[in-house]
Amino acid sequence: MILHLLPAWLSETMGADDDYLPAAYAADGFIHCSPSDEVMLAVANAYYASGDEDLVVWDVDESALTARVRWEPPDPAPPPGVAADVLFPHVYGPIERRAVVRVRRLVAGPAGGPAYTGYAPID
Repeated sequence: MILHLLPAWLSETMGADDDYLPAAYAADGFIHCSPSDEVMLAVANAYYASGDEDLVVWDVDESALTARVRWEPPDPAPPPGVAADVLFPHVYGPIERRAVVRVRRLVAGPAGGPAYTGYAPID
């Protein structure tokens, strides 16, 4: 299982047969994903700490993707709290919505603490 972070509104607008390519794919050449819940929270807190937008995490069945997944060093450097030797799954093509086995909402942390502290199921 690999994890991908995206805005809740975007996830909610996708149909079951849609393929997903974020806007950053054109520049990066792959879709950034995370290998674990702990790493995903570190990524969310490093890059989306403002909490301005509702975010969800897709749990993606790597074996259900048609695109190649390569486990590579982070690009850019890993966020604070993530060891330098952690490899990240990079998806070199679209994520098919049918490969998403669970969607979870990031839970905001208390004021003065980390922006995100965990996950909540989406009903």
